Amino acid sequence: MQTNKSNGTNNDFNLIPSAENFSFGIVVAEWNKEITEALYEGACNTLIQYGATEEAIEKYSVPGAFELSYAAKALVENRLFDAIIVLACVIKGETPHFDYICQAVANGITQVNIDADIPVIFGVLTTNNLEQAQDRAGGKFGNKGSEAAISAIKMAALNDHLLDEEFFEEDDDFDEDDDFDDDAF
Repeated sequence: MQTNKSNGTNNDFNLIPSAENFSFGIVVAEWNKEITEALYEGACNTLIQYGATEEAIEKYSVPGAFELSYAAKALVENRLFDAIIVLACVIKGETPHFDYICQAVANGITQVNIDADIPVIFGVLTTNNLEQAQDRAGGKFGNKGSEAAISAIKMAALNDHLLDEEFFEEDDDFDEDDDFDDDAF
């Protein structure tokens, strides 16, 4: 077993792989639409900036954050994408509803991600007020949709690299000494 392998995304945290050969499903909650649409635009723009085509990005709308887990699971099961991004915004109100929804969504997406064979990226804002949400959806703290897209690209590249390694492990004719540029990933 080699101990010094590249993980497919390179160890340089500033290096973002090309998204050219990947496809992405993006699930967007309709609740707090002003924010979630800004997150979606940030995600799409970033995916395209790094090489994804518009045709390789599919948007799916759900009523609210709670429905993200179901939609993400359905997309994973359809095996159409290399990565799924879920985007929502839950803003704290006067009741404990915020806490129940945030916990359910985080747990649901985590479970989908654990069970999936493709990455599911959590792009859910949980803020105390609208101003905090705006600050994170293209405002003074950037766009968390864009950050989710970068995570999706990196995880799709990692998954692709790991699948290539599985292929080579099953290939009896593969010789580890063959010329193979591991840094090409």
